[in-house]
Amino acid sequence: MSNAIIPLLLDSLASAALIFFAAVGLTLVFSVLRVLNVAHGSLYSIGGYAAASACLFIASRQLNSYLSFAALLFSAVFVAAIFGPLIERSLVRWTYGKSEAVQILITFGLFLILEDLQRLVFGVQSLYEDAPMRLLGTSSIGGVVYLNYQILLVGMAVLVVVGLRLLINHTRLGRLITAVVTDREMAQSIGIDTNRIFVLAFSLGVFLAALGGALSTPTSGIAPGLGADTMVLAFAVAAIGGLGQIEGAAVASLIVGLARVLAIYLAPSLDAVAPYAAMLVVLLIRPYGLFGSVTARRI
Repeated sequence: MSNAIIPLLLDSLASAALIFFAAVGLTLVFSVLRVLNVAHGSLYSIGGYAAASACLFIASRQLNSYLSFAALLFSAVFVAAIFGPLIERSLVRWTYGKSEAVQILITFGLFLILEDLQRLVFGVQSLYEDAPMRLLGTSSIGGVVYLNYQILLVGMAVLVVVGLRLLINHTRLGRLITAVVTDREMAQSIGIDTNRIFVLAFSLGVFLAALGGALSTPTSGIAPGLGADTMVLAFAVAAIGGLGQIEGAAVASLIVGLARVLAIYLAPSLDAVAPYAAMLVVLLIRPYGLFGSVTARRI
């Protein structure tokens, strides 16, 4: 029994790490902008396509393979720099203060556009380049061989959690974000440029989504349809943790990762159902999520 616990935990952590990158960007955008961005999954897959294309370019030109690690990071930065300000200023900004139904319909339209755009640019074939994974090799833990790249993903997820908490609690930008989240009208009255804060927050959410897509490419590749799958899973994680709760997204990712791995170990046919069964159980007990709470709404 003890021999099975270590592989179970490590597999759960590796699965949770990739889920977390998608979910934390979604919950960050909601916490600041109060917008449910259905197109978030497409930004995840665009990050994956950009990273795979960059890594394949490096391989085709026979450049130093270690450049593929930089390609993963800079692909996410590139996607955030291009799509973050563009989407926020041209579309998302007009949904502020609107009902959730309007936000979902508008961002769902954007999701459909981005999905078709990916097919036009990258085609319908999957892309795969595992150079970063091969370069890091493997390690034996508890008698089981693991990819060091999976361990790196767990470490990256931890760094993101710590980094976001430090950003919010110990930087000027974090204090500005907190002020805007607490009371937008008051923040505007004291001279805070809320539009700039919204662009930065949305772009950071796009970066986290694209980073998740980029980091997933060496292990599973990228193919059409990944955006839709990621979007649904990210919403499930955000709902479990509580919309707008960064720590909630981390804990919920662990729960979903554990649920998926347990299903694979015990009942493989339930792999796709397990995350949503976990969400159902949590929401029946805590309708606002593990870290969520009932808040007053101004009319």
